[in-house]
Amino acid sequence: MITLAVAAIGLFVYMSFAFALAVYMKDNGVADIAYGCAFILLSWVTYTGESHPLAGLIATILATVWGLRLATRIYFKNRYKPEDFRYKKWREEWGKSFLVRSYFQVFMLQGIIIFIIALPVMLLNVYTLPVALTWVSLLGVLVWLKGFFFEAVGDYQLDRFLKDSANKGHIMQKGLWHFTRHPNYFGESLMWWGIGLLAYGELALVWGYTVALVAFVSPVLITFLLLRVSGVPLLEEHFSGPEWEAYKARTSVFIPWFPKRKQA
Repeated sequence: MITLAVAAIGLFVYMSFAFALAVYMKDNGVADIAYGCAFILLSWVTYTGESHPLAGLIATILATVWGLRLATRIYFKNRYKPEDFRYKKWREEWGKSFLVRSYFQVFMLQGIIIFIIALPVMLLNVYTLPVALTWVSLLGVLVWLKGFFFEAVGDYQLDRFLKDSANKGHIMQKGLWHFTRHPNYFGESLMWWGIGLLAYGELALVWGYTVALVAFVSPVLITFLLLRVSGVPLLEEHFSGPEWEAYKARTSVFIPWFPKRKQA
């Protein structure tokens, strides 16, 4: 519990610093970059405890790879660009209360979400034993690798598509995007389900199979956010037109599947 408390305090200080930096730069997009790095912070702070379990080290490395890739991708994507439209809209709507609401509704709220999503990694580092991986944990690693493939390859394919000026005004429908409208979001969700499985397999040895289900709070939350809050809905509201409607009608929104055939 002490280690988790230290991690929570460290996260609070970290997110407060990110907020101060955002105020200085007049760009709340700092929160998006800080998001991925926060998982790296929490993972390694909790891993520096006494037990150093193998499963915890693996989960820490997986979270680090995910967080570092996400943070660097967002940094280079947003570099030299104006503040994201979401934050710019809130800056206008919130007016004089922008700073206070930004601190609590953007940075502190995000900190709470980060802490919950990172929970399986932290629990692995603090409460599990230095024993060999269970078959459930090994399955979790495989699930994470599949998720990483979907996120990394999906992003790569989308970046190539957007760099081609001939594709301007068109919808990406090739590669992994042929089977799901959001392969990168699906991959992100799958990676955290993998970490959840990894944690569950080890925590069950210490707490029992029922209590260990707490490991799945993380993937459930991030999947909900991606599907209902900040992922799919926020992105898809910006698309319209015949090409988009046709693509939307035949292509799975999240879980990859074969496109629907046109009805005669």
